[in-house]
Amino acid sequence: MEPRVRQPAVAGVFYPASPASLGSMVERLTVEATTRHDLLACIAPHAGYVYSGSVAGKMYGHLRLPRRVVLLGPNHTGLGAAIAVAPEASWHTPLGDPPLDRELGNALIGAFPDAREDAAAHLREHALEVHLPFLQMGRPDVVVLPICLGHLSLATCEALGGALAEVIRGAGEPVGIVASSDMTHYEPDEVARDRDRLAIDAALGLDPRRLYETVHAHRITMCGVVPATVAIAAARVLGATGAHLVDYATSGDVSGDRSSVVGYAGICFHRED
Repeated sequence: MEPRVRQPAVAGVFYPASPASLGSMVERLTVEATTRHDLLACIAPHAGYVYSGSVAGKMYGHLRLPRRVVLLGPNHTGLGAAIAVAPEASWHTPLGDPPLDRELGNALIGAFPDAREDAAAHLREHALEVHLPFLQMGRPDVVVLPICLGHLSLATCEALGGALAEVIRGAGEPVGIVASSDMTHYEPDEVARDRDRLAIDAALGLDPRRLYETVHAHRITMCGVVPATVAIAAARVLGATGAHLVDYATSGDVSGDRSSVVGYAGICFHRED
């Protein structure tokens, strides 16, 4: 039997459930940059659009999207496998049902035995779902491979990144990587910005070990440090030579409450033109 269609977990909560309202909101948030890069790998936030949508929109407006995109996200619920490849044929959103890249998923499972198909990890997870409308609006024919990651060791992150890069190399066409992560959670704005700067600088150095160790050493509550570490490890193998910060904000920029904020960063990893 063909795998079922995954239904959205946070439509109407993190983003509008109405196709017209969602399309209008994504279009408004997506700010097309004068200079754009092909998506090799990036880090983008996953909070409700009212808070992180402007950073996500600037990130996606900065990118030329390939047809195939791997989505790496953290496991907030604790359900399912540590490296959970979504098994469905497609994921439903108010804008349609983008198909899942079964070919790429099977190749990764074959290359990295700890990865396995698992629907439970994705069932109530929001971190990858919220990226789909941006991808659909930017590339209507997009095919995605959602992978939900638990807390992996640095060695496993680096090995998984290497395996993912080799699978992408064998895909026969460009494949981009989106690592889904918010930054510091529920700290005063000034503290969040200082801590996030440490993590951002490590990421901009294209150094997966430095990012992973910095986040752990300074107890930075960056929920997607594992997906980001995997993405940077893969990007390095795929020839990334540069990185830059596209945008940064905190929830306090929207709410006006600076006493307890969440940070959001958009970081692009690219090859030199």
